[in-house]
Amino acid sequence: MDKLIQHYADMYYNHDNPEISDAEYDALVRNFRTDHPDADLPIGQPSSLFSKVKHETPMLSLDNVFDFDELRGFFSDSGFVCEMKIDGLAISLIYEDGVFVRGATRGNGHIGEDVTENLLCLDSLPKRLKNAPAGRVEVRGEVLMTFERFNRLNQGQTFANPRNAAAGTLRQKNSAIVKERGLDILLYYLVDAPKFGVRTQKEALRWLAEHGLPTQEAFSFCPTLQDAEDFISSWSTKKLSLPYATDGVVIKLDDLTRWESIGATSHAPRWAVAFKYPPEERESRLVKIELSVGRTGILTPVAVFDPVLLAGTVVQRASLHNADEIERKDIRIGDVVLVRKAAEIIPEVVGVDKGARTGEERPFVMPEHCPVCGGAVVRVEGEAAHRCTNRSCPAQVREALKYFASRDGMDIRGLGASLAEKLNVKSVTDIYRMGLEDWLKLDKVKEKTAKNLMDQIEKSKSRPLENVINALGIPGVGKSVAGVLVERFKSIDALVKASEEEIGEIEGIGPVVARSVCEYLTENQELIDDLKELGITTCVSEAAGSEAVAGEAQNPFFAGKTFVFTGTLSSMTRDEAAARVKAHGGKVSSSISAKTDYLVAGDKAGSKLKKAESLGVKVLTEQEFLGA
Repeated sequence: MDKLIQHYADMYYNHDNPEISDAEYDALVRNFRTDHPDADLPIGQPSSLFSKVKHETPMLSLDNVFDFDELRGFFSDSGFVCEMKIDGLAISLIYEDGVFVRGATRGNGHIGEDVTENLLCLDSLPKRLKNAPAGRVEVRGEVLMTFERFNRLNQGQTFANPRNAAAGTLRQKNSAIVKERGLDILLYYLVDAPKFGVRTQKEALRWLAEHGLPTQEAFSFCPTLQDAEDFISSWSTKKLSLPYATDGVVIKLDDLTRWESIGATSHAPRWAVAFKYPPEERESRLVKIELSVGRTGILTPVAVFDPVLLAGTVVQRASLHNADEIERKDIRIGDVVLVRKAAEIIPEVVGVDKGARTGEERPFVMPEHCPVCGGAVVRVEGEAAHRCTNRSCPAQVREALKYFASRDGMDIRGLGASLAEKLNVKSVTDIYRMGLEDWLKLDKVKEKTAKNLMDQIEKSKSRPLENVINALGIPGVGKSVAGVLVERFKSIDALVKASEEEIGEIEGIGPVVARSVCEYLTENQELIDDLKELGITTCVSEAAGSEAVAGEAQNPFFAGKTFVFTGTLSSMTRDEAAARVKAHGGKVSSSISAKTDYLVAGDKAGSKLKKAESLGVKVLTEQEFLGA
């Protein structure tokens, strides 16, 4: 096996950190295949972090074709189903008597990773099938991250594209982080379909949908190869309208009885192939490299180049992620660079035309001082990022303020990104001390807007403690992790006093997040004191009081009891239901155990219901919960 291909495949499959583009990797593989047509290609290996699962039916990869001539050479049959090729992480799901019991990654095709606990965090994954057949059902598909979720997550430029973000998230040992990031799943393969009376791929897709499993709408039955080619051509631009990344079209024989007779090679089926669209790339001149400063102080280099038209839009900026990425690609200011849109949506610099260099190009060097505030810039050992160490850096404060005011934080309606950019504050808590005249000094802020803002800011003081902790923007701590911390420590003061070991021992936290929490609270004691001085929620009793219905005494049914919710509630959201429990002195957990007092089961209750019944945990309907 070619060592270079092996290295790039290892970085892609096992480290979720590709070093070259898909198109470059495909080109290397095609050249290798010319001289070694029967050689196996490197694939992913199951991580030692997870239990191993053996696939009873191997999870094979697909061969690729790159033009219609190659497609015609692959098939001699007729009758196809064309599906957009989702750029995610292949997954296998097992249901027993309709209940989801296990999920595993592809791994090396024969042995995968057991990621059941993380999959249970996906809202789009049904925990129980509709009209479920008895016995075992195995279905396969892709775990993905939508562009919307990716853009929200990747403000710190952590991942190169949505596929890497999905893979990196699903392999987290901390399921709270998985829930926080919001992955999705789409299914396309019913294993052993004839057992269920299913004879064609289009029937299989219909079967999946009828049993409540999410499938993509971007597919079609194509009687002939010409129809398949028409589908491929029509979706070359329509794919841009999809909310998730695709990297081609999968063409499958519709007749499932032909699958077994045609068979497969050691690595790929002969009844399906992936048509890969050619990447749209343009050359441009790199004018300069700017630095953006995020809320945690990370300095992200951004390439600014002459405008080019890509995938229907004009592009002239692209993240370069970090100094290591610039060095690896040997990017210099003044270079002719090759630009494309990763996953058809995210601008990226693919590489450099070194033959076009004149000798006047200049290497880029990360500065020793922040370009915004002049504070010292350091690179923490073990991290790829450089950080501004000045917590009062105006750029950091502005970005932190946007996060602080967001819906999952202090939920200050009206204080969006554009208004945050206008504020000249040294701390996120400065907004609580601004008077009407201060707001009216801002451009285009009228009296009514200012008064509404001040009302919203005052109202935010009574937000639940988990929202307050989330709003602080502690690295590694989102709303779910914040909720776990609040459940354990009940107040910010108790959290400040807690040791790194105490925090790290909590289920769903771990040592990395624990260290981050302790470092943040130590460095921001003045901010914590400010929260208390301003009357912002800093302990659970304050939050519970704010959530209780006016005039309503604590209900002894809830006090001291632990509740878990599953399924869809029709009369309230999960957050509202949890708030009711906490307002009356109860606790809310995300997982079932022998210590759970009640499971509240809504519509489409999942595997938690089965576990509750096996443990003898009392199960309440939504109506019983409301009537308590």
